[in-house]
Amino acid sequence: MKIVFNRKMIMEATAPLMNTVSGKSTLTAAEGILIEAAADGNCTLTTFDLEKGTRLTVQADVQEAGSYVLNAQKFAQTVRVMEGDEVEVTVSENLQACIASGKSTHRMNALAATDYPAIPRLETEDGFVIGQAVLREMIGKAMYAMAANDQRPVLNGCYFKVTENELLLVSCDSFKLARCAVTVPIENQNQDGSELKFSFIVPTKTVNELFRILKDDERETVRIYMSRKNIVFRFENMIFFSRLIDGVYIDYDRIIMTNHKIFAKVNRERLIAALERAALVTEEKVAGSVRSHVKLQFEGDLLKISAVSTLGSTYDEVEIEHDGADLLIAFNNRFLIDSLRAASSETVRIALTSPLTSINIEPAEPIEDKTELFMLLPVRMKE
Repeated sequence: MKIVFNRKMIMEATAPLMNTVSGKSTLTAAEGILIEAAADGNCTLTTFDLEKGTRLTVQADVQEAGSYVLNAQKFAQTVRVMEGDEVEVTVSENLQACIASGKSTHRMNALAATDYPAIPRLETEDGFVIGQAVLREMIGKAMYAMAANDQRPVLNGCYFKVTENELLLVSCDSFKLARCAVTVPIENQNQDGSELKFSFIVPTKTVNELFRILKDDERETVRIYMSRKNIVFRFENMIFFSRLIDGVYIDYDRIIMTNHKIFAKVNRERLIAALERAALVTEEKVAGSVRSHVKLQFEGDLLKISAVSTLGSTYDEVEIEHDGADLLIAFNNRFLIDSLRAASSETVRIALTSPLTSINIEPAEPIEDKTELFMLLPVRMKE
């Protein structure tokens, strides 16, 4: 195999590929880039960490077609430090790779393409098309509540439900929950003309990477295709794919309380600012963990915010519209901040019942075409 790349082009292509390279794998090939060079000048580059992967195609001068695997980190670092405008990659039959640019030459070992892990089938018939901006916005609201190492696998990701003109996302990590829906045009791609109706759970790491890939441009779209075990995101010049989490998601509507007795409306930014000031005290590391509890006293038309730790103490007040009994309740400060930041509205409505039951955070006024609810469990206060 012998290929001549434009150095700038291959550097730009390598950046997204590095995000799906396996870091420490028992399979050495998973730490590499699969390079498949065709005689027509199309060079396909793939990385796959056994959970998620990236594939893109770049134009190059393919002088000898072939397919091999090169260590991704070494290849990216080598190309980056080269000085020429072009990079020549040659791989011999005895699996010795030579990367040359300008007067510099670097040699490394290669692997046969047959050693690369099996890549999921990326051509499927069922799917839909949605705007990148709206998908990115919805993921941004829900991703903070995803679990990473929960004993229940279905919680280690984000639940998507797609129907005609509606996208619903739900995430939960046993302490906090986010449920967000938006009414938006969704183009049905089902080849058999069947009704658009999908539900699937995307792993946490995949969602985080997808959020970085998506553009905040209302003109850009992404095509999404599903099989029973995998999901494929097709962008203009790149394919991002991942396995799905197998299982039935939790009955989120059942665990969300709807009969709260105490309600408060508060300016979201003012409350976040007060909690950030409290974080100077609550972000205290104790025995390897972070203690970040803050107390909220709902009293009349004031919300009194206080915290005490070995770092010091803090007290703040924020004006609220209060309906119901007074209440003292405590939360993990960082969880509360994240829940408030996920909300869209300027004013939020906080619904509570007791110091030991979950609260709901919602927009104080309805938002056109959107519904949002963020649930958070309190912490037990010490006497």
